[in-house]
Amino acid sequence: MRGLFFEDLSLGQAEALTRTVGEADIAAFAAVSGDDNPVHLDAAFAATTPFKERIAHGMLTASYISALIGTRLPGPGAIYVSQTLSFKRPVRIGDEVTTRVEVSALDEVKNRVTFACTCSVGGKPVLEGEAVVIAPRRPA
Repeated sequence: MRGLFFEDLSLGQAEALTRTVGEADIAAFAAVSGDDNPVHLDAAFAATTPFKERIAHGMLTASYISALIGTRLPGPGAIYVSQTLSFKRPVRIGDEVTTRVEVSALDEVKNRVTFACTCSVGGKPVLEGEAVVIAPRRPA
């Protein structure tokens, strides 16, 4: 797997991926993270919430941003510095989540790339944020 170097990046450059959230994804995320909030795992409990059904972990949705940055733009070698997140709507089992990152700033001195990040379902944002990563430089 080859990533992009800082020198390959430009303002407005973007990449996207789409994932369908499945039951197994939620169960695996709960097991790995330790977040066993019943709103994610217990249908009877979730029915008593404003959502009326189980929803995916917000951080599961956010992890799609990490996957996109770590595998595609800029890809392998990218190092996270920071991430802001604003959750707009719930993600439900079976939802198709489209994650998009777009280069919004480049810091040549620190090799830092700022990305505008959006996850959407059916064209409506479910998560918005901003990520800052260090992109590797091209070897001399």
